[in-house]
This record gives sequence, structure tokens and C-alpha cells, in this order.
Amino acid sequence: MGLVGYTQDLNEKSYSLDDCISIALENNLDLKSTELRAGSAKVNHQQSKANLLPSINGNFNLGVNDGRSIDPFTNDFINQELTFSNMGLSLDMTVFNGFRLLNAEKQNRLNRKASELEKEAAQQDLVLNVTLAYLQVLNSKAVLDLTKVRYETTKQQLKIQEDFYENESGNPADYADILGQMANDETSILVSESNLNNARLSLLRLLNLPENIQIDAESIMIDFDKYNLSADEVYAEALQNLATFKANEMRIEAAKKGVSVAKSQFTPEISVFGGVNTNYSSAAELFSETGTSIVETGDFVTVGGQDLPVQTEQTSFSSDGISYTDQLDNNLNTVVGVSVRVPLFNGFRAKNNVTLEKIRVEESILELERTYLDIKNTIAQVHFDMEAVYNRYQSLQKQVKAYEESYRINEIRFNNGVSNFLNYVTSKNNLDNAKVNLVNAKYEYILRVKVLDYYRGNIF
Repeated sequence: MGLVGYTQDLNEKSYSLDDCISIALENNLDLKSTELRAGSAKVNHQQSKANLLPSINGNFNLGVNDGRSIDPFTNDFINQELTFSNMGLSLDMTVFNGFRLLNAEKQNRLNRKASELEKEAAQQDLVLNVTLAYLQVLNSKAVLDLTKVRYETTKQQLKIQEDFYENESGNPADYADILGQMANDETSILVSESNLNNARLSLLRLLNLPENIQIDAESIMIDFDKYNLSADEVYAEALQNLATFKANEMRIEAAKKGVSVAKSQFTPEISVFGGVNTNYSSAAELFSETGTSIVETGDFVTVGGQDLPVQTEQTSFSSDGISYTDQLDNNLNTVVGVSVRVPLFNGFRAKNNVTLEKIRVEESILELERTYLDIKNTIAQVHFDMEAVYNRYQSLQKQVKAYEESYRINEIRFNNGVSNFLNYVTSKNNLDNAKVNLVNAKYEYILRVKVLDYYRGNIF
């Protein structure tokens, strides 16, 4: 009779709990998402601080115009190809707007701190989840080892009964019953292997690793001293140490600043502005006097019956283009001013925004209260279960010792033909089940202690 069992590659690296926690903190996707949100909150805070600074902008234009247009240099109409250019520098700064920018900076600073605390809380949750998943793997592996030992014991008994059966001595039904027990033990091994595989997959998902891993059972120190702290004492420490409480408190403060930001929409906004501008035109020319000459005007005067042409003195000019840099210097102009914006009516937008922000404050307070209540109830339940499983573990230890003695006696009696198979297998199953229950109780106790330590802030 053969059995395909769980195998382990001896060359695989064995991971301790600390190794798994380090890998999870580096690879876990949910934690990465939380870190990205914290990064966004940091950028938002930096931008809100930058919003307090003046806004400075520059502009530059260069183009060609053909046809009738206005000369930007003389403001006269011209009908020719024109190359134009202008540039400027402007400044705008808010002087007062009901402290909206200041309160927005404070709000974003609080949101940034809250995001950092939420990141810390996510790390704490991840460490706890990895620890629990790691312990579940150890628990499943311990149960699998017990089922394998049970299988080997049944296999040895089968060999004894097989000899009796072949020699036509003993009860033939005992041999058939042993075969059935072997099949039952094989099924138990397969179920235990499946449970171990599922536990490993749960751990791998937290670590974000594609391959299977082996874990180091010796890295877990098991202490079965009775837990000394009460549920109220654990909760009191949780209030001081859990980042999730501090994060929710920061969210409340940030929401209150949001109300102040919304109220600033009722106040006037005062800002100052200034600018420097200049321009260039290819049609711009500089005229220089080159001399004078006498020219006829085309008019005539009659003197003594004789028409004489009218002449005048005309000044001659020569034109030269004005250089680009000279035009920029000559056309330079500046502007400064103050702008006041007074909100008179905006469709009750400001009033409704203030109301919405006040609702967000109430929502944040309710979320904190819900967190208080949920964690307090969770700690109470875990503490109660921890005490119950501790007492159960003590009872199971006594039960295992009793069943070990019962099994020892019944095995001797059965092998010597004094007892029947039913008594033997009942004693064997009682012992095997008691050992499995003891292992489960052991890890259930450790799991609950780890959860309580997490709430106390001692998970790292």
C-alpha cells in the first residue's frame, strides 16, 4: 500500500518570522497603496505652503502679420508685412482672503500627519497579519506531522495483523479493520496537506511572493505563562500606542480646519499685482534730418498780372530701422495696483460648503468613536477567548496523558490477543484526536496573545 505525502525541498531557504515580516513590509501591495496615499498627502501639503508665495509669470510672443493692421509702435493703420514681438513679466500676490490659504496649509499639514499615521497603522496591521498567517502555517504543519505519525503507527500495526492474517491466526476482521483505518489515516494526511497549502498561500499573498517558502518553526518562542493583563489594561495601552487612534484624531482636526477654509468664502479677497511689458515692431523707423531744399507747392499767386509759382522750404529726412533691443528699451512700461474682490452673492455656495465641512467634522468624530468601540469590543472578545483556550490547553494536556496510558495498555492487550480491535482503535483515535486538539489549542492561544500584544503596541 502506498501513500503520496507532502514533500519538502531540503535546498529551499527556511524563512523566520522576522524574514517574513521584512519581506511583507517591502512587497505587500496594500501597504504600497497606503504609502502612495501618504506621498500624495505630502505633495498636497507642500503645494498648500507654496500657495502662500506670490505668483510670477512671464510671456513672450513673436509673429508676422500681412495686410492691413495696426502698427504696435505708432498705433497707425498700415498695409504691409509686419513682424511683431512683445514680452512681459507679471506678479500677483494674495494679501488677505479670510486666512483661507493659511487654514488650507494647516489642514493639509494635519492630513499629511494623519496619512503618515495611517501608514504606520497599516504597517502594524500587516505585521500582525503576517504573524498570524505564519503561526497558522506552523499550526497546520504540526497537525500534518501528527497525522503522519498516526499513519506510521497504523502502518506498523498493519504489518503485525498482516502476519497474523497470512498465518491464518487471529481475527481476520481485525486485518480488514486495520486496512480501513489506514485509508482513514491517509485521508487525514491529505486533508492536513491541503490545510497547510492554504495556510502557505495566505502567507505568500501577504508577502507578495510567487514561489512557495519553508518556514523556521524554531524562530517562534512559545511561552505558556498565564497572561497577566486584563482586557481593560490592554485597551488602556491600545489608546496610547495604536496609530489608528492618532490618525483619526488628526482627521478630526483637519476637518475642523476645513470649516475655517469654507468660511473664508464670506470674506473679501485683497491682492496686489504688478507687471512690466514692452514690444517690438518691424515697421518702427527713426527719422533723421539730412538738410533743406526749396520746392514748389503747386500753388500760384498773381503779381502784376503774372502768375508766379509758390515755393516753400522743405526739410529732408532719412529713415533707419530701430533695433530690437532699443525698441524693447524704449517701449518699456510698468503697472502696479491693488485688487479687491467682495463676495456679494454666489448662489449660497459658501453657506452650503460650510455646512458640508461641518458634516465632515461630525463624520470624523463618529469614525473615531466607532474605532474606540470596535477595538474595545475586539480586545474584550480576544481576551475572553484567550483565557478560555488557555484553560482548554491545560485540560487537553491532562487528557493526552490519560489517553497515552490508555492507548499503551490497549495496544499491548490487542497485540497479545486479549482485547479486540474496537477497543484498540478507539483508544488510538482518542489519543490522536487529543494530540491534534492540543496542538490547535496551543496555536490558538499564541494567536490570541499576539493579537493582544498588537493592541498594546508590542507587535514589532
